[in-house]
Amino acid sequence: MTRPAWTAEREITPAEARTLIGRRFPELADAEVGFFAEGWDNTALRLRQPEAAEDLVFRFPRRSIALAGIRRELDWLPHLASLVPLPIPVPMFSGSWNRDRSDPWPFWGARMLAGTELAEAAPAAGERLYLAMALGEFLRALHAVDPERPRVAALPLDPNDRSDPARREERTLACLDRLQGNGLDAPLEAAAALVRRAAALPAASAAPVVSHGDLHPRHVLINGPDVTGIIDWGDLCVADPCVDLSLAFGTFEGPQRAAFLAAYGPIDGERELRARALAVSLNALLAEYALAQPATGASILPEVTAGIGRALAG
Repeated sequence: MTRPAWTAEREITPAEARTLIGRRFPELADAEVGFFAEGWDNTALRLRQPEAAEDLVFRFPRRSIALAGIRRELDWLPHLASLVPLPIPVPMFSGSWNRDRSDPWPFWGARMLAGTELAEAAPAAGERLYLAMALGEFLRALHAVDPERPRVAALPLDPNDRSDPARREERTLACLDRLQGNGLDAPLEAAAALVRRAAALPAASAAPVVSHGDLHPRHVLINGPDVTGIIDWGDLCVADPCVDLSLAFGTFEGPQRAAFLAAYGPIDGERELRARALAVSLNALLAEYALAQPATGASILPEVTAGIGRALAG
């Protein structure tokens, strides 16, 4: 039986992390360490320090595929922080996780960004309008960053093929089939038709831009109508803008999406179709994860299920 893609290769416990962090950073040895969040590739642990004004979050990889992304975050996030209009994590502490004194796995810690995942918060329509405007402005600034800026490492070109619906067609359709078998209440047949239509597009030809690479509602932190952070930059890359613009089509619709695109700028029909297809793919994968991992995923299921339908909406 094939293991799910999110299966961990290494797990970190709060006790183990406290020991590791305390040895590497003696000033944090007295911190209280607890579980904070878990994704496919990383585990986040929260550190509370006696008498400190702010908590810290440490990010540990769960799978070897995440290691290159952790290194890109360490290199690029300090550079990007001053160039984008929304908060992003900025690594303050970094080290290597060596259980057997070999095969170093990097980890890092930063000040905790306030807020709740958009996927969990399920904001009301009025709040989404303001969120959409802020996120459109954010992506306009991010996509204007020089991808060849000195003193930062080169970014890979769309390593997950997210701008190419043809390369993702088979796995997306298989995921939609599994969701249909699980009885998910979403327009799955229409979503599959959209994916097939997008797969017929030629290869993307636009100049690639600096891209978050995995921008979906779990990676946007909000507090009411305010965006308080953009997190999980492990898929940072250069890619066609559609890779990030999928957020506009999976998270917003109607006047909200219009506000997003007014803040971002116009996009053509081909890029829109690519973005819609990727929105279907990402939300379908998140829905499958939520169904398979109810303890950590149940709270996001309504949002990501709705996201499949939004990707089809005008």
